[in-house]
Amino acid sequence: MPQSKELDRVIDEICGGRKTTVDRLFQLLYPELRRIAAAHMRGERKGHSWSPTMLVSELYLELLKNRALDEVSGDGNRRKAFLGLSGFCMKRLLIVHTRPLSRNVVRADEDTLLDLPANVFDPEAVVFVENLLAGIEAIDPRLRTVVEWRVFHGRTADEIALDLNCSERTVGTLWAFARKWLAVQLAESNA
Repeated sequence: MPQSKELDRVIDEICGGRKTTVDRLFQLLYPELRRIAAAHMRGERKGHSWSPTMLVSELYLELLKNRALDEVSGDGNRRKAFLGLSGFCMKRLLIVHTRPLSRNVVRADEDTLLDLPANVFDPEAVVFVENLLAGIEAIDPRLRTVVEWRVFHGRTADEIALDLNCSERTVGTLWAFARKWLAVQLAESNA
């Protein structure tokens, strides 16, 4: 698969510090990124000020700004990892975008502003999420797939059912179990 080899080469260059290849990464994966963005946008209100194309553009800027691409792992399925990260970031971007501007304003004096930490990508959070996904995958690999496709890719139950070659009811059962299991794990980690 030539595109897969080129994708691996581009990710190697990005991890090696060559950021000019980020554009090529987005070119290679743009159809999938746009599909994920369109799935996320389906859940938004009518007349939303963003389009799927704009969401992909915002994703591009967000990943560069937070240096998220510096942390792309050299192991495993890079395409899947990148698309999972992208779906997660798209959801977060939509949430932040829908908040009223007044909630985004931080009122502080000058001294407080100088002490604020820079907005940095948190690899520990990604590791925590990956550990949760690995734990649920150990129970049933389909659970991880359902969680990733629902949460990070914005897919519907019928789309997931088609891909997993099962019924929508099975997807619903897997999703319900996964949500309960994740809630227990999150509650235990916060205790």
